[in-house]
Amino acid sequence: MTEEIRKAYLLGAERAVQLLATEEVARCWDEESVLPGMTVGGLAGHLARSVLQVEWFLEGETVGADPVSPVRYYARLVGTSLPDSPLNVGVRARSEETAAAGPAAGAEQARAAWHRLAQRLDREPADRRVAVLHRPGEEMLLDGYLQTRCVELAVHLDDLELSVGVQNRTPEATLALAVDVLVAAARDRHGDQAVLHALARRERDAGQSLRVL
Repeated sequence: MTEEIRKAYLLGAERAVQLLATEEVARCWDEESVLPGMTVGGLAGHLARSVLQVEWFLEGETVGADPVSPVRYYARLVGTSLPDSPLNVGVRARSEETAAAGPAAGAEQARAAWHRLAQRLDREPADRRVAVLHRPGEEMLLDGYLQTRCVELAVHLDDLELSVGVQNRTPEATLALAVDVLVAAARDRHGDQAVLHALARRERDAGQSLRVL
């Protein structure tokens, strides 16, 4: 499974690097994206972080805490659909910070990080842990964290493509991993009966039980 996860991640990250370097992204940088309250540049910065953060997390100090699973990483989130929730305010702030480098520099930073990761991930053991830097004291297995990055890549590749009017389809392996994680997170958060209604009886899905992000 380790090989499949890392391959799916690198494929998605490569697609992100390609999209970030397009003329369309640079031209639309200061315009509003399809996400309310976020510019194309901010969205591009957020997408780039799914490449950059892997290196940052790998360099963080781990202390042996019980690793958080990718399912719990998402299932426990609150305020995901509220633009002004602390979660989303923090996401926008970190994204704009990354975007401050500008489209050309940001794209190059992501490309360089992807290139290094393409070589490094093959050398990391299956039990490798990373520090979740925005949640001090938390850790994840590297492969678990890469699964969350597949979610972010799949979701925000789609957002950025729509925002700038290009087609740059997310790799199937990345999409499949993202869907698996999000459905599992929905089951964890809402329970199987609610997820069954969302899948097969939408008229009974009062709580939008498949909505995770």
